[in-house]
Amino acid sequence: MKKLSCSGMVIATLLALGGCNNADTAAETNAAPTSTQTILRFSHLWPATGVLNQELFEPWAKKIEEDSDGRLKIEIYPSSSLSKPDNTYDATVKGVVDIGAQVPGYVSGRFPLTEITQLPGLSTSSSQLNCILQTLYDDDVIASEYEDTHPLFMMAAGPGILHTSDKLIEKPEDMVGMRIRGPSIIAINIIESAGGTPVGLPAPDQYNSLQRGVIDGVSFTWDGVGAFRLNELLDTHTDIPLYSPAIFVTMNKDKYESLPDDLKKVIDDNSGASMSRRAGEIFDSEDKKHKDEAIAKGDALVTIPDPLNDPRWKDLLTSETEKYLKEASVTGIDAHNIYRKAQQASRSCKT
Repeated sequence: MKKLSCSGMVIATLLALGGCNNADTAAETNAAPTSTQTILRFSHLWPATGVLNQELFEPWAKKIEEDSDGRLKIEIYPSSSLSKPDNTYDATVKGVVDIGAQVPGYVSGRFPLTEITQLPGLSTSSSQLNCILQTLYDDDVIASEYEDTHPLFMMAAGPGILHTSDKLIEKPEDMVGMRIRGPSIIAINIIESAGGTPVGLPAPDQYNSLQRGVIDGVSFTWDGVGAFRLNELLDTHTDIPLYSPAIFVTMNKDKYESLPDDLKKVIDDNSGASMSRRAGEIFDSEDKKHKDEAIAKGDALVTIPDPLNDPRWKDLLTSETEKYLKEASVTGIDAHNIYRKAQQASRSCKT
């Protein structure tokens, strides 16, 4: 702020007279500094009206604004309106967005360590996989995959199961000839090995593809079926933990580093395991809600809670797990060791 001076006085006269009068001095002393607000653009793929946006992301953004006394403001861009679902991490690295949430399975091979946690049988709920992810991240097992950003928290949806129209899938052979949306390399390989045709689609594109007959079904979570209104088009469900979708929320590293220490603390205090746990509560609640809705409207449902020990599914899922681990090992990572750590975390995180 520019210093005030006494009208009509030259510098020499000011010095001789001892400066400005008391009123000028008081005005300078009591003037409030101009505050600035840092805007953080947050991009994610979920609908603005969805529960995840309204019950997790919006309250989180509001809390950060309150804790920073308004010096930080998070502008939320839902429904992939600022970055594509499969490009949000790169957009965050480059600073196109300041904060991004992405499903690692959307970019095959980019996050192989994290994808190990999505293998069949490791988790049966969002809360369990949230705990697995946060444990492996905190133990530096998967942290290296996110080192070109500033990770905020890991989270996960509930198990991805099979939803179709009119045809119930009770065993792998029932997928022969079906076109099924596969959201990750793990799900894609399982569908293909069972004789189906996997179709790679981001979550927001599924409704139109089902409506137009491009696909016959989806591999997706109960929560996702409700959030993207797929329950309007699907009436048969195979409740099997075929895979589990991990999700990360991360921040542009330079943007984080540019903040003063007190604002970094605000971000840090609203990151980590507490956010993972809250996400798990929301996802698990929504999974139950939409499953109950499907039952109430008379949808056909078959439940396969432990597919790794089910004689119809065990061979396929065990084979695909080993196939993924071998292919991941070719890149130089100790995939089998990481899988064992994920199994250990799975047992300790079981709810």
